[in-house]
Amino acid sequence: MAAVDWRSEQDYANFGEAETADIAWEWLRRDSEYEQDFRSLTAATRSSGTPHQFRNKWGLSFRG
Repeated sequence: MAAVDWRSEQDYANFGEAETADIAWEWLRRDSEYEQDFRSLTAATRSSGTPHQFRNKWGLSFRG
């Protein structure tokens, strides 16, 4: 992932077009605890779907 300077107006030029889910994801992916929890999921667990406890802890909801 390319480094993005959160203070740079140019790096966030499209911010006004972002939806709530876009902003939530940008916030979540920068959370070191979330990153650690995600990495601790096994490959088998990931392939069978995100565990219920993980989804609940991080407020993840996927709708079609």
